[in-house]
Amino acid sequence: MENVRAQMRKGVLELCILRVLGRQEAYASDLLNDLRKADMLVVEGTLYPLLTRMKNAGWLDYRWEESKSGPPRKYYRLTDQGQGILMDLNREWIAFTDAVASLSH
Repeated sequence: MENVRAQMRKGVLELCILRVLGRQEAYASDLLNDLRKADMLVVEGTLYPLLTRMKNAGWLDYRWEESKSGPPRKYYRLTDQGQGILMDLNREWIAFTDAVASLSH
């Protein structure tokens, strides 16, 4: 059962990242914390390649900010294209969950 749960979470991880960044820009460790609070089991080794892929697709951008406690931090934010993708994925998610829920009636 745990494997099934992990696969379902993995399938919606991009949507979850876009939703977090749709609220405000975020540092990668803040993203991880928000995802973990939502019970999305994510590790850095999964998050960073996904952020890179999403940036290369034009969905995300980032800025560097100096840190008082170490190296500069990279803060991610949605691009205009990313905002559009988020809206599309939200619509798809609602249609998907409605379709799944309809099977239990």
